[in-house]
Amino acid sequence: MDIKYFTTPILLIVWRRPKETIEVIDSLRKIKPKKLFISCDGPRLGNSQEALKVKKTQEVCKEFINWDCEVKWQISETNLGCKVGVVSAINWFFNNVQEGIILEDDNVAHPDFFVFCNNLLEKYRLDKRVWCISGSNNQDNIIRGEGSYYFGKIPLIWGWATWKNRWDEYDVDIKDWPHIKSTNILENTFEDKTEKDYWTNIWDDFYKTGNPDTWDYSWVLTCIKNSALIAIPNKNLINNIGFNSEATHTIWEKKNNTIMKSLGDRIIHPKFLVCDKKAEKYQFDFYFGGNAIRLKKNLRMRIKNKLKKLLKFK
Repeated sequence: MDIKYFTTPILLIVWRRPKETIEVIDSLRKIKPKKLFISCDGPRLGNSQEALKVKKTQEVCKEFINWDCEVKWQISETNLGCKVGVVSAINWFFNNVQEGIILEDDNVAHPDFFVFCNNLLEKYRLDKRVWCISGSNNQDNIIRGEGSYYFGKIPLIWGWATWKNRWDEYDVDIKDWPHIKSTNILENTFEDKTEKDYWTNIWDDFYKTGNPDTWDYSWVLTCIKNSALIAIPNKNLINNIGFNSEATHTIWEKKNNTIMKSLGDRIIHPKFLVCDKKAEKYQFDFYFGGNAIRLKKNLRMRIKNKLKKLLKFK
């Protein structure tokens, strides 16, 4: 897909990873966005080495963003963390724009990602059935439906886009969780009891303790309580390069979806706006650990799985 003049605003959230940030900026250079917002969290108190990395990250942004671009900065002198810091960045972004794309400093995007987001931001701007446009795909090359993308219910946030009027509904502290839990919202959303219990436990803990230090569980709940649809490309458009010792959450070796693929010459829209239940089940089972949870609970499934493995190696 050809990109000549990209005007959709982009938020880049950075911290202490100059090397990875350069790779993300290189992916941005391919489309040369005209409006770029950069939010940088501060170093933790007393950590001089981290302070140097944060400073270096800011320097590489200024050095490598060398095309004609309006750049706005938000810099925190203190460390806000993965929850407050990211929420502060996105709030700042949507105080300035009505819609836009959000990337973190480990999200290297295929050029088609930006076209995809731009196209769908316009198409679904007034259709509040759709709340989020995701760039990553967890289907292991399984094509869902006949379009360039399908709809899910869980927002994937390794490169994504949304609108201010959707983000305005976001509550980082999920204060209405007890009410949501007392209604039929979860039963209507999660037909699979294992998946329902998985998310219920997460939101129970998050509501009571505020942990872990993350913002995305609250965004998932925001989408769920609004019966939101999430647009997910049938080809993976994001390479997460943050699986290393510098990461806060993604510190294991990443084995899936590092290969980005083009969406093709044009975007084909699905005929119907409905959640693809098979895709969501596959994602839960193989990316959120649903299959492992079922195996742990079910003795017959564990024995069957063991026999399959034994027969495979005979």
